[in-house]
Amino acid sequence: MTTTDAVEAPNDVKRVSTNEDNKIEDVHEKQASSDNDAEAHHIQIPEAEANRILRKVDVRLVPILSLLYLVAFIDRSNIGNAKIAGLTDDLNMHGLQYNTAVTLFFVPYTLLEVPSNIVLKMMRPSHWMAILMFSWGLVMTLMGIVNSYSGLLAARWFLGVAESGFFPAATFLLTLWYRRYEVQRRMAVFYVAASLSGAFSGLLAYGIQKLDGRSGLSGWQWIFLIEGLVPVALALIIWKILPDSPETASFLTQPERDFLVNRLADETGSGAGKVTNQDKIKKHHIIAGLSDWKIWAAIVIFWGNTCGVYGFTATVPTVIRELGYSAANAQLLTIPIYVFSSILTLIFAWYSDRLRVRSPFIAVGFSIAACGFIAQLAIPHPKYPGLTYAFLFPVAGGLYCPFICLVAWIANSLAPSSKRAVGMALLISVGNMGGIMGSNIYLAREAPKYRTGFGVSLTMCVLSVLMTFVLRWGYDRENKRRDQLFRDNTEEEIRARYSEQELLDLGDKSPFYRYTL
Repeated sequence: MTTTDAVEAPNDVKRVSTNEDNKIEDVHEKQASSDNDAEAHHIQIPEAEANRILRKVDVRLVPILSLLYLVAFIDRSNIGNAKIAGLTDDLNMHGLQYNTAVTLFFVPYTLLEVPSNIVLKMMRPSHWMAILMFSWGLVMTLMGIVNSYSGLLAARWFLGVAESGFFPAATFLLTLWYRRYEVQRRMAVFYVAASLSGAFSGLLAYGIQKLDGRSGLSGWQWIFLIEGLVPVALALIIWKILPDSPETASFLTQPERDFLVNRLADETGSGAGKVTNQDKIKKHHIIAGLSDWKIWAAIVIFWGNTCGVYGFTATVPTVIRELGYSAANAQLLTIPIYVFSSILTLIFAWYSDRLRVRSPFIAVGFSIAACGFIAQLAIPHPKYPGLTYAFLFPVAGGLYCPFICLVAWIANSLAPSSKRAVGMALLISVGNMGGIMGSNIYLAREAPKYRTGFGVSLTMCVLSVLMTFVLRWGYDRENKRRDQLFRDNTEEEIRARYSEQELLDLGDKSPFYRYTL
């Protein structure tokens, strides 16, 4: 066979080439080949059968997590709906007290996410997530009977404690089931629940606040009571129906379980080497997850999202109301904004997985949000209410759509699973501290212009775009360094330096591992 024949041949024929340049070309070709083709070749099952198994997992796992996250996000953000339903008036709140109540949630929320994911690795995810759900549902229900500002602060604190572990647990759980260029579109379906929560929260609040005065309770109290009972009820069944991992999934046959486990073990990004999701968490995994500079760079990008999203979510009903709409109509007018955000998030996720890149979609998303914030700062409020409302769409859409790209990007770049659990929790934990900033930059005295809120959010979007390019440069540099290692050495020479267990322990530091860009 000539060299030309080898280049023109399919991937499995290319692997026999001994040409030095073809070794690196082979690694890149394996990375770019269809995931389903690769898994069918490895496990010797038809592609249609592989897709059937994945759809079986999709139906069982993704809708459940989507529903749970919808409930979680409604419960953490419904204070914005409660505010315009009379919360601040009934509790005699003034000045920055509302901002303080919103902010307090994030203190325990950010501090406890890493410990929560460590616990997650030590017990069954379904049991731990059920405990978290029951706890935050109970706190939310009790929030409906607070009668003082101090009581509201205490309730917000414990809500942050209870909700802290859910999102990092749910996103990590998805990485145990799907390969790197399959996981983002599943995460997106799960995450749009957060976008839709704004729509559902406004719709629910619109209906629930009509109970104002029933049984001596205000509309805002009914919002907390009813929306708190939902997670309590779900927690009683979720521990039984949420699957924990491919290894233990009772809804799959043994061959189906083996198929999922084996295809994930090959997911190094280079077509060579192995990774593992079956490792037991140890001290060095925790240290590795906490000390990786690339995670800290991603946290800066994360701040661009959380600073904008949490401030925006808590304030947008008020922004719309101050354009001249009634409180009820302000609730309803938030719905199209979040529906648009959900659609844009799904589009970005689908194309990101298809094109096998993350960073361009993150940069474009934040650029869209930046344009929206610039428009909000330029419009002479409240002179053009229709124009102001229209530019809330790119603000929300641009903030939501890059977020799941970032989470998937970091998940794609961390191995083994114990380091991934810690690293993803760290990203989400410290990243959510941006919510503390976001909750305090939309000042009531600046209504309806909110120059500080829009201006700081714009600055964070620009910073996020810049840091996205820095992080891509870091990953690309390491990939090229490992490519050069393969040019200088044969695969057998590289393998001879390590045992199989050492390569598994190295995870994303393995010479066979390639980072997503």
